[in-house]
Amino acid sequence: MNHQKINKELQINYSVFKALLSASDPNQYLWKPAPEKWCSLEIVCHLHDEELEDFRTHTSQVLQPPEKPLAPNDPEGWVEKRGYIHQNYGEVLSKFLYEREHSVEWLSSLSNPRWENAVQHHEVGEMTAGMFLANWLAYDFLHIRRIIKLKYDY
Repeated sequence: MNHQKINKELQINYSVFKALLSASDPNQYLWKPAPEKWCSLEIVCHLHDEELEDFRTHTSQVLQPPEKPLAPNDPEGWVEKRGYIHQNYGEVLSKFLYEREHSVEWLSSLSNPRWENAVQHHEVGEMTAGMFLANWLAYDFLHIRRIIKLKYDY
């Protein structure tokens, strides 16, 4: 696994997300293809929270000597609990992009990271820091595809 290449892709995806999500029309970013589906605003809120509270936090935690269990997260539950639909689209997008920049800078600053460090994940079993990093990028691609599909359907 080429960790530097993954970080470069995460950096490139900053621009991809910025271009795809720079909608200023509330009709577009609040539109849902079905009531149970997410709109762009909810996706942006989700991306922000996952960037900050899942991928960067968990990757950092596993790179340290893993002594404590992973902090729990509830991405599906956060939609309602955190009132994603009531957030300010422009502010949340700016916060997400800021956090992505911070993540890329942090990843670039790592010196001899121990990507083989592992922790028990409550759903999938043992996961290494390298697996968290690879999943971070895969998650980006999943959401880029989701955003493009949402824009196409709109």
